[in-house]
Amino acid sequence: MKTTHKNKTLATLLAATLGSAGLHRFYLTGKQDIWGWLHFSTLPLSWLLGHFFFGLPLLVTAGPFILSFLIAMLEALVLGLTADEKWDLKYNAQSGQASESSWPLALILVLSLGVGAFALIATIARAFDLLYTGGSFG
Repeated sequence: MKTTHKNKTLATLLAATLGSAGLHRFYLTGKQDIWGWLHFSTLPLSWLLGHFFFGLPLLVTAGPFILSFLIAMLEALVLGLTADEKWDLKYNAQSGQASESSWPLALILVLSLGVGAFALIATIARAFDLLYTGGSFG
């Protein structure tokens, strides 16, 4: 039984760009992936929180989506840094093809690390601002 070949660069790009919607999980394991649906559920959950609790800070109402985004950035790094041999054993055992990573993957990883680190530091800074000053600095 031959299956489709899962591209590691595409999976990493999906995790870095649309990972908070779970698209990388659906690409790798299909629609039955519970973690992909959990990522996807943060979109309507954050919208509902923002709609019904309008007076709360954005960090609180968009909290599920922000957490999903940070996890997706981490998943992008984990997927991209997986060795090609291990990747093929996990996702391409029946495809009959071998993966070969190249420079676009490295570029995606560097950008994912930068964006993820910036987002994490900004989230922590805003959380401490809200916690200790009540949000008086923004």
